[in-house]
Amino acid sequence: MVIHLSTFFLNLNPIWQSLFAGSITFLATALGAAMVLFFKDINKIIMDIMLAIAAGIMLAASFFSLLKPAIEIALNYETIVWLVISLGFMSGGITLLIGNIILDKIYSKKISNSKISFKRCVMLFIAITLHNIPEGLVVGVAFGAILYGLKSADLIAALSLTVGIAIQNFPEGGAISLPLRRDGLSRWKSFVFGTISGIVEPIAAVLGALLVIKIQSLLPFIMSFTAGAMIFVIIMELIPESQNNKYPGIVAITTMIGFSMMMILELVL
Repeated sequence: MVIHLSTFFLNLNPIWQSLFAGSITFLATALGAAMVLFFKDINKIIMDIMLAIAAGIMLAASFFSLLKPAIEIALNYETIVWLVISLGFMSGGITLLIGNIILDKIYSKKISNSKISFKRCVMLFIAITLHNIPEGLVVGVAFGAILYGLKSADLIAALSLTVGIAIQNFPEGGAISLPLRRDGLSRWKSFVFGTISGIVEPIAAVLGALLVIKIQSLLPFIMSFTAGAMIFVIIMELIPESQNNKYPGIVAITTMIGFSMMMILELVL
């Protein structure tokens, strides 16, 4: 049964592969949100370790699955490779930075002294939903790039990237549903809010695959852009959040373990 399913997946068009992969990352968010149905709170160190492993996997994937193949593709065009790659990379990070600044301004205007924690949770929901869009794009770009037959842009790399994002999405779902539950929402409503924050990922994944398939000349820029966006999220959110505990050194090692896992998959498979 497993063999038949893997063969079926391998034979799919990259757009359908992107849709399935995006759906997996969405389901990971839903599973994380479902924790509110069974627990009132979750041990923070466990959540931090999951974030740290995801950060390591995503950091390695940013290079092995996105930047490296982007450089390979750019070398085939009559272009200034270092300029295209660095411009795309920085554009990804700056775009998310601008988004964060805008979000912070909205946050500061909307929030008041009354019901402050609930409003904070709503803004957290918006923030996570927005940053799930580039994550979905990253998945789609990774699968779409497989069509070009690059050694560093293969199915294993795309699947590894999907796994890294899915691991990271699990605590994100809980990061929305659990605080909402603490602030008085029902378990079911808290679960729904946590779940729908990830629905944008399969949509963005299909969009990312379409972009790299239809506009081949922009592929190096798009891939480096998504790598920049992902690394911004890692530096800005995942690593700082995972380090906010009594065991930062141990958690840092788990980030390195995540990176090593992705690196080994790339080198061995």
